[in-house]
Amino acid sequence: MKRTRITTITLLACLALSVQAAEPVDMQKRAAELMGLNWGMFICWSFSTFSGQEWTPGIKDVAFFKAGDSDTDQWARTAKEAGMGYILFLTKHHDGFCLWDTKTTDRKVTKAPLGRDVLAELRKSCDKHGIRLALYFSEGDWTWPGAVDGKGGNGGGANPEMKKAQLKELHTQYGPIEYIWFDHAVGDGGLSHVETLAWCKSFQPGCFIGFNHGEQEGADIRLGELGRPGPLDDAQAAGPYMKNAPSRSYLLAEFTYPILPPHQGGAMWFYSLPIHDQLCHPAEKLFQDYLGAVKYGNIFSLDVGPDYEGKLRAIDMQTLRRVGEMIQLQAR
Repeated sequence: MKRTRITTITLLACLALSVQAAEPVDMQKRAAELMGLNWGMFICWSFSTFSGQEWTPGIKDVAFFKAGDSDTDQWARTAKEAGMGYILFLTKHHDGFCLWDTKTTDRKVTKAPLGRDVLAELRKSCDKHGIRLALYFSEGDWTWPGAVDGKGGNGGGANPEMKKAQLKELHTQYGPIEYIWFDHAVGDGGLSHVETLAWCKSFQPGCFIGFNHGEQEGADIRLGELGRPGPLDDAQAAGPYMKNAPSRSYLLAEFTYPILPPHQGGAMWFYSLPIHDQLCHPAEKLFQDYLGAVKYGNIFSLDVGPDYEGKLRAIDMQTLRRVGEMIQLQAR
């Protein structure tokens, strides 16, 4: 017994020394790696795909997510053809529906009719096609204590332990995450941004962390919801929602907008309605913003919403392939 105890203590001591001796992450190098990805595909797919609304409160039954299939290979393959370096995937919107097989709640895709872990399938598809993976996560959740269903601001309630448990799963079960796009639209969920940063970094120190608004200090990446290309010191490029003072810790800037141009009715960030199936920003506009991202060292996350069967619209694939061709021609 005594010998076993000594051996255990020795092993723990060696482990502690190895952790201390591990090289710290070179975040400047990581920033350069992310800049080299240039642009990526933002996938928004959840309850709002089926409601035709941007926000979808009031859903009690996960069967509302009626997807019959999920073609993650199509998503990753199309991203590759478009010259994209990563996919940014919505893991959970404000309604609390999780697109991975979480152990924290039954409000998840594996309990919906689809019955599959979409994030796990996407991880495999990204690896297959040489695409990196980033994640979107709504900090607050309308199912949490104190939440007001459908309300913005601080209407997402508070459940810091749940938030930590979900983020731990995402950081430890789905491989390396390039960055996390935290949506602050319904509050921080009871875990401050400083605490959120520390928690995420404890699992993946090289994962960049950004918040679309709210306290920015400590964030690695400046997010630009409905933003545009621009240098890191151009606060206006972060778009209309970034009202907070910029962080001194920013190493990189991202901007994002939907492939759908403004339209009447339906959603914007999610698949809209069949009547909008021919609406799409022209390839020329997307290519110009790609060039802007390259010029300023930004990354450009273009939102493309899969339809009811988990597939990208034909017009989106055609447009993205055209941009990919332009990128190839420009590189010659």
